[in-house]
Amino acid sequence: MPDLQPMTIDAAAKEKLRILFLAKNALWDGTGSPEDGNHARYHREMAQVLRDLGLNLTISDSFDILFNKPDVDFVFPLLNRAGFFNSEMMCPLLCERAGLPYLGASPIVRGLSDDKHLAKRSVRAAGVPTADWAIYRRGAPVEQDKCPTATRYVVKPNNSSASWGVHDAHDWDGVAQAVAEVHALGHDAIVEGFIDGSDVEVPVITVNGEPQIMPMMIFRQADPSHLRTYYEKRDLVDRSQKYSLDPFENEEMAAQIAEYTKLAWGDYRPFDYGRFEFRVNEETGEITFLELNLNCNLWSEKVFGRSAALAGWTQAQLIETILAESLRRHGLTE
Repeated sequence: MPDLQPMTIDAAAKEKLRILFLAKNALWDGTGSPEDGNHARYHREMAQVLRDLGLNLTISDSFDILFNKPDVDFVFPLLNRAGFFNSEMMCPLLCERAGLPYLGASPIVRGLSDDKHLAKRSVRAAGVPTADWAIYRRGAPVEQDKCPTATRYVVKPNNSSASWGVHDAHDWDGVAQAVAEVHALGHDAIVEGFIDGSDVEVPVITVNGEPQIMPMMIFRQADPSHLRTYYEKRDLVDRSQKYSLDPFENEEMAAQIAEYTKLAWGDYRPFDYGRFEFRVNEETGEITFLELNLNCNLWSEKVFGRSAALAGWTQAQLIETILAESLRRHGLTE
């Protein structure tokens, strides 16, 4: 993002516009050990950043506030994993019902991105390389002939985040058992061959209507064959010796990943911000699309915050830029 300047919201708009911040742990009091792990600290940090920006702010941790149209002008939603299937679409749907503008993509686009099977179809049609996969919807036949050929498989909920519910399998019997366990959790299952390597994260924000790629980060794995778990991603267990989050400095591969990202985002605009993820093998140069996450984690200690720091931005500048662009897009500011 060469010479890209952060956006600001003018003082009059901050005073006038009533912003609702909605996040599961937005009102967390710091006690106990929430099952969302580091999301609790993340949501508290986000609430404080928004307060410090001087916004006319209301904070809630429940969808209930949206069932009867609240007295606000705009919604900043981070209530994604709300404990029921396809909950990621709930907040934008309720905002549409109430006629309230909101940060992020529309409900149908959120559904497209959160369904890993459909997202892979979308980017493959755009010309982005994606490993073969199979989708096993809950209640549909679980047939071996659909399963890609591989020596090792990753099986997980098709709409999961942070590798929640991930399984490892090495043959069809293992795949079938893992699919059954995912279905028992109430989710569809996606199956794909395991790819050795590390994950390159591509944070994308929108400025003046155009998506912009921020500095890429890599989860560099000490063991390229290690399957990262939900507990590691949420910092619920020590993972310091397994991988590190570093700047991705392979310029040739980064240029190719940037081209793939630009192809991939076409079906999702406008989305305000999102993270595109690729599996890379730095020895062979192979690049494979994995998934994308709209309305993703913005915490200062994760990909977006660390990337913003590499670009010379503060966390407050990152959040204000994302919010300022969405307010502009919705016609609430000039």
